[in-house]
Amino acid sequence: MTHKLAILPGDGIGPDIVAEAVKVLGVLRDEFGLEVAWEEAPVGGTAYDDAGHPLPDATLELARSADAVLLGAVGGPKWEALDYSVRPERALLALRKELGLFANLRPAKVFPELVEASALRPEVASGIDIMVVRELTGGIYFGEPRGVEELADGRRKGVNTLVYTSDEVERIGRVAFDIARKRAGRVCSVDKANVLEATEMWREVITELGERDYPDVALSHMYVDNAAMQLVRAPKQFDVMVTTNMFGDILSDEASMLTGSIGLLPSASLNTEGAGMYEPIHGSAPDIAGTGQANPLATILSVAMMLRYSLGEAALADRVESAVERVLADGLRTPDIAGNGAAVGTSEMGNAVVAALRG
Repeated sequence: MTHKLAILPGDGIGPDIVAEAVKVLGVLRDEFGLEVAWEEAPVGGTAYDDAGHPLPDATLELARSADAVLLGAVGGPKWEALDYSVRPERALLALRKELGLFANLRPAKVFPELVEASALRPEVASGIDIMVVRELTGGIYFGEPRGVEELADGRRKGVNTLVYTSDEVERIGRVAFDIARKRAGRVCSVDKANVLEATEMWREVITELGERDYPDVALSHMYVDNAAMQLVRAPKQFDVMVTTNMFGDILSDEASMLTGSIGLLPSASLNTEGAGMYEPIHGSAPDIAGTGQANPLATILSVAMMLRYSLGEAALADRVESAVERVLADGLRTPDIAGNGAAVGTSEMGNAVVAALRG
């Protein structure tokens, strides 16, 4: 069966980096037997310029019909003055909602060749390999009631509500436990159960799930403030971290910075059917768009995640990841990770990964 992909390059450096990922997909299709076809569509600010909306109906329908979506990046100063309802970033929220993408996977891995780029001491940074599993469609970002109201005495009151149901917690917990079974077999659930009743329930549900269905996975719990500290103090204690929408938003960004470059970090957002949206975690970097300076490796690694989690092609995922590791071992660097050394351009890095794939 041929897998159908929606390719959404987006804004800024999005088209630059997605083009290199598409090269990789082409080689996998033509030379390694991957049964895949894709179609491109506009999203974000580019789509607003063309169609008056950051997520045109045709783009949404393409995404809905696809087995997986590969996204570049959205946003930029050009569109910051737009009304909130049509800003480029609204396309991301709409895609998550319409596709039911409830589980966000954010790996943070330090490549041996880039240990010195980490803000941590080499002995602390070396060997970091963490998967943050963030619940993506519930929690305080979506809970009701919410909003700002005017009080009778002239003051204003802002309200956001942290809401989770037990089935939502169990659903994201299963994702974390299943991933841990394929890694080092450890899950750390992060909450604030000492002061937030919603996350006290979270802890109870995760504990019951682990004891009942995943006795082979070691489960621990940690308050979010301690987890933030431990990520810097002793990050290698973590294998899989699972947490709420807001906590995951913060902790995954913190974890990503341990690696030394966000240009190397992919992400996946999955629904219950296994379809997903895959994207690098970095932004659109409009200042270097079209200059050949963008790092395509995070987008290429997002393709590897797509192969593993949505297309059922774990062996090809391993091959793509090995190709990336090989080009780094060979000393190739884009400007964001080159330091004072020589740098290659976006296309050159993509070509090197393709050559490593073939080799």
